[in-house]
Amino acid sequence: MPWPWRRKTRRTLARIAIEGPIAGPTRLRVLQAIEQVQRRECPALLLRIDSPGGTVGDSQEIHAALRRLRERGCRVVASFGNISASGGVYVGVAAERIVANPGTITGSIGVILRGNDLSKLLKRIGIRFEIVKSGLYKDILSPDRGLNDAERALLQELIDSSYNQFVAAVAEGRALSETAVRDFADGRVFSGAQALELGLIDELGDEDRARRLAAELAGLDPEKSEPVTFGKPPKRFGGLVPGLNLLHQCHQALSLELGWSGQPLWLHRP
Repeated sequence: MPWPWRRKTRRTLARIAIEGPIAGPTRLRVLQAIEQVQRRECPALLLRIDSPGGTVGDSQEIHAALRRLRERGCRVVASFGNISASGGVYVGVAAERIVANPGTITGSIGVILRGNDLSKLLKRIGIRFEIVKSGLYKDILSPDRGLNDAERALLQELIDSSYNQFVAAVAEGRALSETAVRDFADGRVFSGAQALELGLIDELGDEDRARRLAAELAGLDPEKSEPVTFGKPPKRFGGLVPGLNLLHQCHQALSLELGWSGQPLWLHRP
């Protein structure tokens, strides 16, 4: 005989919010929340995304977990908030339907790896690195020198591989050909209205519209289906601790800048 909470949650509209960069703690929190939704057999999930992007692996893990959730019969609808770019798109295309505001910033489909060549500056101030390495490419992207042709080619292959995976995920999730996706997957950003024309989203609307759609797909009453949030983001204490509020504001500004500048799925060096 099923537990009483299971009978109740089988009629529960779940909600998970992805806010900020998709990496580290966010990945763990979201994956745990998805597991809870699956375990409690919720019929629908409202996935709220407000993120400028994230790391490749973390975005792929959440994408895969959402696909598995759908395979178990849960209807997943994504709601793009202020910004859902790069890794936010990667995660979002795992949903059955996507709803975005007309002014949502989305897109930025691509992969980038950045390094800094500080060799001239280091030489000017008299700093020189001594490198002892186990392999030819172990110090690739070291800041004390530029890339040589072989290193640049090797990194380009890495970027191309990740980019092809991104394109394939968008094409599959949005029922588009990879050729069609590549036509607009060049790192540019779109408004929600532009994304609708490209087929990157299904319709324009706010989070409440996405909630109602998720309820309808699961056969729930939209008028009575208030979502239950799983894996709530940690509370911020900016108003209690001096300096944290300013730090949070700087983080928000940086996140928006990353979205606008085309910062895509981040590949981090150790």
